[in-house]
Amino acid sequence: MALKSTIFKAQLSIADIDHGYYADHALTLARHPSETDERMMVRLVALALQAHELQDTCGGDGTLAFGTGLSDPSDPDAHLTDFTGRKRLWIEVGQPEDKPLAKACSQSDAVIVYAFGHAAEVWWRGIETKLTRLDKLQVWRLPAEQAQALVSLAERSMQLQALIQDGALTLSSPLGSVHLEPVRWK
Repeated sequence: MALKSTIFKAQLSIADIDHGYYADHALTLARHPSETDERMMVRLVALALQAHELQDTCGGDGTLAFGTGLSDPSDPDAHLTDFTGRKRLWIEVGQPEDKPLAKACSQSDAVIVYAFGHAAEVWWRGIETKLTRLDKLQVWRLPAEQAQALVSLAERSMQLQALIQDGALTLSSPLGSVHLEPVRWK
């Protein structure tokens, strides 16, 4: 019998000062049995960092949601879809291969990768030259220690506040807070 995903609920209040975006999001995260709390929380952070695109790109008339991610490699970890069904933003976390990223670029207006973990630098050195031709792609690095600290905020029912200012994100909950400073690689 296959293991089932664990369901996490998050009430996420975003104050994105950089983009003038302020909103509350009620989110459901299905953590695949092989997914770690760290990866699940990085997916949530990636969505928070890009939530402003809901207003900037779709004028508020779109859907920002988590994809099936690990359950279906051809589906993004998170995405922004406009009212016509067009994928405006495709978000991946981790260290994906170049061919799925190229395919994602052909299916979406923009693709963003948030790399994390200790092996991210090794992954980037190996794949960087293969990604230079993908104009729609951005690659960001979340420092390993900061990404690992997100685990301390993970619980089945979360009340989170995300403050985005000067390119950095502070994610807070009653359990504490974590400060992340993403670094753009591409």
